[in-house]
Amino acid sequence: MLTVFGPHARYCDGVSRRSFLKVGALGVGGLTLPQLLRAEAAGGKKSHKSVIMVYLSGGMAHQDTFDLKPNGPAELKGEFKPIPTNVTGIQFGEHLPKLAQCADKLAVIRSLVGQRDEHSSWQSMTGTTMDAAKRENKPHFGSVVARVQGQTDPTVPAFVDLSPTMQHKPYNSPGPANLGRSAAPAKVDGDELAVMKNLAVTPAELQNRKALLEQMDAFRRAAGHTNAVSADTFHDRAFDVLTSSKLVEALDVTKEPARTRERYGKGSPKHLGDGAPMWNDQLLMARRLVEAGCRVVTVAYGFWDTHGGNFRYLKDHLPLFDTGISALVEDVYARGLDGDVTVCVWGEFGRTPKINKDAGRDHWARVNFALMSGGGMRTGQVIGSTDSAAAEAKDDPVPYAGVLASVYKNLGLDPHAMVYDVSNRPNPILPGGVLPVDKLY
Repeated sequence: MLTVFGPHARYCDGVSRRSFLKVGALGVGGLTLPQLLRAEAAGGKKSHKSVIMVYLSGGMAHQDTFDLKPNGPAELKGEFKPIPTNVTGIQFGEHLPKLAQCADKLAVIRSLVGQRDEHSSWQSMTGTTMDAAKRENKPHFGSVVARVQGQTDPTVPAFVDLSPTMQHKPYNSPGPANLGRSAAPAKVDGDELAVMKNLAVTPAELQNRKALLEQMDAFRRAAGHTNAVSADTFHDRAFDVLTSSKLVEALDVTKEPARTRERYGKGSPKHLGDGAPMWNDQLLMARRLVEAGCRVVTVAYGFWDTHGGNFRYLKDHLPLFDTGISALVEDVYARGLDGDVTVCVWGEFGRTPKINKDAGRDHWARVNFALMSGGGMRTGQVIGSTDSAAAEAKDDPVPYAGVLASVYKNLGLDPHAMVYDVSNRPNPILPGGVLPVDKLY
């Protein structure tokens, strides 16, 4: 097996390893290219509906961003003032001026309920809690999409996870679970991206490797191995991916005009706390990936667990969030993708109404927010409301799994249809009682 090594790197969990690509087996999330390509064989009809999901690790303070309570007592309302948006009657926090100017392209759900006080991405990515998902072997929603719908392009994965490996393990993306490795994402973080861009293998060397495999498969066929033909097919297509520039080009944001990169803001791949970085290049990569044919792209973004110094921290970090998310939303619309590409931004819970002794806000799972955009949805609206302390849902409570049901609907999938696991057993994508958010349509 030919292995191409990347630079030595030490990850935030203290584990030191070398990035690598194996020719015929691209080292992304443990998924070999032939296995990745078999996902398409299991898929159904093709479309180009896509979703970009941005997971806010740690839980962002809803009452300091999208649900301010300026008339509340000082111990609840905090330091920030509301500002008007470009939609009459809707206000955001003062540190989100760019998002305020594209509020007509957003649907803000202010009444998300049902989440648990659980620092994990599992609620957002599987539609249930981490312990339930592990117990029931529930997959990442991107794996469901990859399994059911397959690829739109044989050289572009259906599902790409740009989330890095984070120190707090439950922040990391769930796996394909009962759908098997063929439904796993192509996982690309900064290290893998560097290796992909600097493959020290020439096309001629790849062709030599391919010729050797073809000779081996010919011997297998001569020996009567009945699966040699299908192995040929998947190996051929694996080499197509390795020699195709589509995926690497989609990940290369330097191909964008300088003004576009400046609009997104670059951020940094450096992790914040034990969560994710604020690397706005990944938001731009996500847009480029869905244009290249990906159905699902997930990004972990920032670290919002502000138990102390909440307002100081948000003053420092909300401007970059505002820049990146507003650029992504505006880009999707400017490029005419808003009917096909859904953008979803949310985290695991909100923050406490009462400010603690350390000028922070603690975990608050009773109510939270989500931002939705594109996907042919009705935007320029707020869905639901909270009470005077932003402590409880007041009007139109939205069960959090309904956000995933809406994402599935936008992708052209019935959220209550069956997805067949590796043993060909049917499993409901979401429980029957979980419905899309009707006010989005």
